[in-house]
Amino acid sequence: MTSAVDSWRKRSWWGWGYESEQLEGEALQELVKLAGSILQLDSAPLYPPEPESVDLPQSRIRLPDSLNTICATDNFARLLHTYGCSYKDVVRSLHGIVDNPPDAVCFPRDESDIIKLLGYCSEHHIAVIPYGGGSSVVGGVEPVVDDDFNGVISLDMAYMNRVLEVDRQSRAALIEAGTLGPELEHQLKGHGMTLRHFPQSFARSTLGGWIATRAGGHFATGPTHIDDMVESVRMLTPSGVFETRRLPASGAGPSPDRMVIGSEGILGVITAAWVRTFQIPEFKATSTYLFSSFDKAIQALRYLVQSGLQPSNCRVIDPVEALINQAGDGSHAIMVVAFESAYYPVTDLVALADQCIRDHGGTPEGEHRAGGSATVWRDSFIRAPYIRDALVRFGAMLETFETAVTWDKFDRLYSSVMDTTRDVLQRLDLSPSIVTCRITHAYTDGLAPYFTVIAKAREGSELNDWNELKNAASSVIMESGGTITHHHAVGREHRRYYDIERPDLFARALGDAKRVMDPSGILNPGVLI
Repeated sequence: MTSAVDSWRKRSWWGWGYESEQLEGEALQELVKLAGSILQLDSAPLYPPEPESVDLPQSRIRLPDSLNTICATDNFARLLHTYGCSYKDVVRSLHGIVDNPPDAVCFPRDESDIIKLLGYCSEHHIAVIPYGGGSSVVGGVEPVVDDDFNGVISLDMAYMNRVLEVDRQSRAALIEAGTLGPELEHQLKGHGMTLRHFPQSFARSTLGGWIATRAGGHFATGPTHIDDMVESVRMLTPSGVFETRRLPASGAGPSPDRMVIGSEGILGVITAAWVRTFQIPEFKATSTYLFSSFDKAIQALRYLVQSGLQPSNCRVIDPVEALINQAGDGSHAIMVVAFESAYYPVTDLVALADQCIRDHGGTPEGEHRAGGSATVWRDSFIRAPYIRDALVRFGAMLETFETAVTWDKFDRLYSSVMDTTRDVLQRLDLSPSIVTCRITHAYTDGLAPYFTVIAKAREGSELNDWNELKNAASSVIMESGGTITHHHAVGREHRRYYDIERPDLFARALGDAKRVMDPSGILNPGVLI
């Protein structure tokens, strides 16, 4: 089938986003000049192989005509659906290491296509990996399955991408699961609505993916997780249709919605959801504050989010991260605070927040220098995945660890992760290197620190070194009382730590739920359980 594949031709098969957006030419050289002076990177970039030149194993499955018309088996389609977008994925793709490509990629047009596919795959014991935008950084869409399966199909929801119904009175919308962030917002805008959910992967992630992974959005204070926006959800399983009642709230037993949210494709294929929307804000204000230390900024953050002022956004960036993103000179931590409303000016809220922040050591950026650190950092944040890909091509290692922890445990977690990460970098002789931290989300009872590691990789040892660094940081996060993931999901990379985090009885109950909904165990095997 050519039309579905052609719609993906503009995607980068080896890295983040779109091929046309990858850094090349002068922009690439400028980046390397800036980073190379710190990291001593290679002077010549690594180029990914052409899709047609990658030798893939022959597809193991022969689909019936009823499914063959909606499936593709060419190299580009299979390569595009082999990995997500983590550092590990980019390194393997750049070196042409493609160990577990799907045997075929299915592009269903409607629910009847999915029902036929699930029935066929259950009968013939073929694994099915639900696929939204492919932006997973935890191995959530990688077709790694046991040898007893007779093949693997990646189920791409790209064609199920419409806003189906709008309830203006309840301010909610029914949206198909394959709708990408920009298209979702474009369709809602025509109704004067917004979902207000903007993860960093916004351009390359879908509503179904957000629900399946319990995604967190860009707004650092609530509502930020997709959990709070789901009104009801519809999911197709090998055992039948799972659809929850549309309600504003309910006290009727354990929530069936919660069984689907975060299920990561192991129970069924999410096809649509009613979601709570917001009126597009008319009043907005953003302020930037400087602090003499990261510690002082964290203390001010706690007082602000516990004040009841409810800023729409509040992030803290440590001095080093501000410097490398050209949002500061490295001498101050930065706090970005924003308010917004669709109904009233936010001037009074801004003034109260300003006083709170000043009382706890912050000074407005304007008192130090002209310019917009918040804007500079935001632009860098949006472009970060493309920047990451470019630096990896020149021999850099870039990895992130994100978590959430209560306020009382933050100091221990922060120091433990920073110390452990630096120790591993030194032991592996990954130098020069940089370790930074920013706070992406804040709650009255805790916060979400996001650590970034940038180092010069050792040629030939990239994957082994990444694995050692990842495991060391993940272990210390768990030992310090944090979660293995605040918004990146579990996938295959975080499984062993998710096993530690959840109660054993819950794991057994989840396994029983999978056996009821997916008796043959074909859906995303190896994830969660």
